[in-house]
Amino acid sequence: MALRTGHIGLNVTDLDRSLAFYRDVLGFALIGEGKEEDRRYAFLGDGESLVLTLWQQAGKGFEGDRAGLHHLAFEADSIDRVREYEQALRTYGVDFAYEGVVAHREGAASGGIFFHDPDGTRLEISVPSGAQGAPAPVESAPTCGFF
Repeated sequence: MALRTGHIGLNVTDLDRSLAFYRDVLGFALIGEGKEEDRRYAFLGDGESLVLTLWQQAGKGFEGDRAGLHHLAFEADSIDRVREYEQALRTYGVDFAYEGVVAHREGAASGGIFFHDPDGTRLEISVPSGAQGAPAPVESAPTCGFF
């Protein structure tokens, strides 16, 4: 059996702010948290399993020019659900990389939205199909490659 992704751990600068974003805007459930001043963290899940851990131990925001995490992608069950997330994120005031739903590449059925969390971590919510006809903002590389 090949390895598969378990949960993702992200360092954050402000746990309260990041917890509000991932819980209240993206809909993850709080499973548990550590409240000691020097060891604050939150475990977030999807109702069945642990998906994301937030660790308050970063001194500054995400920097995309360093080796490590490129972006974190979540998969939705429909393009309509992606658009619901888009609206919630716009209401929250999120910084989007592209305007609206975009295709992963020219002519692809897959696509989604690309944006940044409160610390600047690059995020994607997409679907494997349903984005037919959406524009592809980058012709020479996958949309998720350079945002």
